[in-house]
Amino acid sequence: MSAERKTPDASPAAEERERAEDVTVRDAVSAPDAEGRPRRATRRFPLFTRDTARPEGGGRAAPGDAPAPARQWPILAVLLTVGLGLLLTALDLFRLGTLLIGVALVAGSLLRWLVPDVGMLAVRSRFTDIVTYGGLGLVIVLLALMVQPNPILVIPFLKDTLHFTVSG
Repeated sequence: MSAERKTPDASPAAEERERAEDVTVRDAVSAPDAEGRPRRATRRFPLFTRDTARPEGGGRAAPGDAPAPARQWPILAVLLTVGLGLLLTALDLFRLGTLLIGVALVAGSLLRWLVPDVGMLAVRSRFTDIVTYGGLGLVIVLLALMVQPNPILVIPFLKDTLHFTVSG
């Protein structure tokens, strides 16, 4: 502590605060405690989240002076398409509605891959979002194509597998 910073009426708490200000903190989780030791030295992940970082690509999809819906157009496009798919499903167009839901998720995966800033469509890392949106969308599309009666997609070994497991 330098001499010019020290005052005659400085309390021990004030001196402790000055010492803490001199410490460089690299991240919130390993910030030092009152004794100067890192809070967490050996664990890879903390038990409770104290701070979260914005996911890569989580910035605004449009300039800050644009209206709020325009700044979040990627998530709005996916949500509106899913909403339309749910509406079609409720109106007894099951195959078309579920197909639209799956296509919306695949489109969300493509947006996450191709567009640098997708706003609230970015939930986790880019890779995790692409795999999650794309995988779920692909499964929903395949199930929509296989729905009975009159399936568009027929996978022969699935019927044999079902017959084998049920009659086993």
